[in-house]
Amino acid sequence: MKVFYRIRKCVLAVLAAGLLFPSCSGAGVRQYRARVVKEYPHDETSYTQGLFFHDGKFYESTGQWGESTFRTVDLETGNALTRMSFDRKYFVEGSVILGGELFILTWTNKVAFKYDAATLAYKSTLRYPREGWGLTTDGKSLIASDGSSSLFFMDTSFKVEKTLKVTMNGRPVRYLNELEWIGGRIWANVYTTDIIVIINPRTGVVEATVDCKGLLPDKFRTPRTDVLNGIAEADGKVYLTGKYWKRLYQIELVEKQ
Repeated sequence: MKVFYRIRKCVLAVLAAGLLFPSCSGAGVRQYRARVVKEYPHDETSYTQGLFFHDGKFYESTGQWGESTFRTVDLETGNALTRMSFDRKYFVEGSVILGGELFILTWTNKVAFKYDAATLAYKSTLRYPREGWGLTTDGKSLIASDGSSSLFFMDTSFKVEKTLKVTMNGRPVRYLNELEWIGGRIWANVYTTDIIVIINPRTGVVEATVDCKGLLPDKFRTPRTDVLNGIAEADGKVYLTGKYWKRLYQIELVEKQ
């Protein structure tokens, strides 16, 4: 299944690159590159799916069949402070806390899990009708991606309140993955690329791109190292990592000329 997953995603990546990058230089889309401010250890066994801070705690959900977890993480060491594992039949994806509850998506299982955010006690399993990819919140709604060019604003029962079509220069931006709400905008990894897009949540228009090429140096790469994925923000600081990466980076944006 893991091989099938990799092959399927690689096909999507080729398609995504052809659709996304020709329009990157269009008028009105600001272009940035990510510059490293500070680096931290990251557990290289983490197939990072969701990454976020809440009330001073750092959380991460990780995927893969038989490897899926949800953790609280020590930022300075990268070590898990608490760790919740899932049955091997579940492939965990994005996660977020809203209204005192923790929500965790699964990729193709058609379910999502709800926990008490304070205790991590299980509360319920909810039906989820789409593929689960990324998950974030604007403080009012859950916002999810499913690998398409659409983002779904939902209530805490996963009822869709609004579907947002994401475009750049009038063209759909597909394969939206991990999400983070930062400064009134939605940041999204574009799966299998080194590009993050910054999206206006009212219009769906991509207002800026962030080029993260070369963020993880070759010396930290292994045969297992996978793609950029994982965006978190706390106190105005932005953190990025990837699947099976050895490092987590605090970055700042530098505008391209």
